[in-house]
Amino acid sequence: MSERELRQKKVEALRGAGIDPFPRRFDRTATAAELHATHTGLGPDTSTGQTVRTAGRLVGQRQLGRVSFAVLADGSGRIQLFADAKGLGERLAGFDDLDLGDWVGVEGEVITTRTGELSVRVGAFWLLAKSLHPLPEKWHGLADMETRHRQRYLDLIANPEARQVAELRIAVVRALRNAFERRGFLEVETPMLQIQPGGALANPFVTHHRALGLDMYLRIAPELYLKRLVVGGMEKVFELNRNFRNEGVSPKHNPEFTMLEAYQAFADYTDIMTLTEEVMVEVATLLTGGTRVEYAGRVVDLTPPWKRIDYLEAVQERFPEVSFQMPPSELSELARRNGVEPHPAWGHGKLIAELFEAHRESEIWDPTFVLDYPTEVSPLARTRPDDPNRAEKWDLIVVGQEFATAFSELNDPDEQRRRFESQARAKAAGEEGTHPVDEDYLLALEYGLPPTGGLGLGVDRFVMLLAGATNIREVILFPHLRPQE
Repeated sequence: MSERELRQKKVEALRGAGIDPFPRRFDRTATAAELHATHTGLGPDTSTGQTVRTAGRLVGQRQLGRVSFAVLADGSGRIQLFADAKGLGERLAGFDDLDLGDWVGVEGEVITTRTGELSVRVGAFWLLAKSLHPLPEKWHGLADMETRHRQRYLDLIANPEARQVAELRIAVVRALRNAFERRGFLEVETPMLQIQPGGALANPFVTHHRALGLDMYLRIAPELYLKRLVVGGMEKVFELNRNFRNEGVSPKHNPEFTMLEAYQAFADYTDIMTLTEEVMVEVATLLTGGTRVEYAGRVVDLTPPWKRIDYLEAVQERFPEVSFQMPPSELSELARRNGVEPHPAWGHGKLIAELFEAHRESEIWDPTFVLDYPTEVSPLARTRPDDPNRAEKWDLIVVGQEFATAFSELNDPDEQRRRFESQARAKAAGEEGTHPVDEDYLLALEYGLPPTGGLGLGVDRFVMLLAGATNIREVILFPHLRPQE
């Protein structure tokens, strides 16, 4: 008989005895953490005279003759249970018949054992939910990555580190929100279902709204809606948002991910650079105690000021001949020789961008602002006044990955229309991730977008850095996985 069948028989026996193995509620008076906090400094073999009711999952058991010890884990920590015939009488056998994984409520006196371990001496107990499956072997741990990510509840039970990462993520989101609110930004919400995708060069997920008879898209970015709010006079806004991109899955990418996007009127990308550095250093220091974190066996130094480098110069360090004046055929051939297969619709900017991503991005370790991207891959950013081939856009690269991006936002509706039309031509030529002209956004721009700086910060990757996690699935409670057969 399997372990599950044995446990199912216990459920049936309880029901036969008129006991509900899945009762409705339990009145708890103290958590594990509260018990430890209010009973520090007790000597061995102490009776406090205080009766409490506590509850949690049974994660440890051992019987020593007519005495039983168990470990109860709740959301705050762990507390030992001490059970004997004096406290439970004939019900001691029923306590011993509980299984690891069961949710249990107990009532009893707070004591310390002869070894000084703080415990609850069980005077009564209640099964709150029967676990029909055994817990993962503690001593082996739950090490299989696929199982850990697919059955996160087991990961959280077996691996304290998983809960620590989850709590760190919560703390990062809270700290980011507080940092922007203290700086006068208003948190807003924009649509996740959009009639037209935009705000990034990426492939959307498509769905259909039956009542309206419209294909709609899960948003790839909230940018165009947030800038509509700036047009409307909301001068400093941000959104902690979920974005969806119908693209590859990797240790760095999940199709559903979290970003913080912020827009500030009367600012440009240099102002946003200062803002980003201040906020990220503030959050890292708050949550890790300093500005040096370990990642993949190496130290990452977040101490400001962060390095700033020119995008084109970074490419030229590897390929000195690259320039916007280089004949297109030669640039395409150079890309091909270096592992980049050009698309016929790509111009100089896209080819140079592909070379950077393939050969330079992964080499940047400590936080570095890479400035002035090609305009071709920056359709929503202002161009540099001295070079129309390059835009006032930067990416923040850390540990070889893009963590954030920012623009001096393009607010000229005529130029924005030209950029959208260029994208539409690329889309017609088969270039993925491009989008048609967004007439409604252009109409908003015609009412006047003030000079604005915008930021997109990848929350998942920021958590990865602070947690020392090299796989994005480690910092997402329920990452997307292929269904099991």
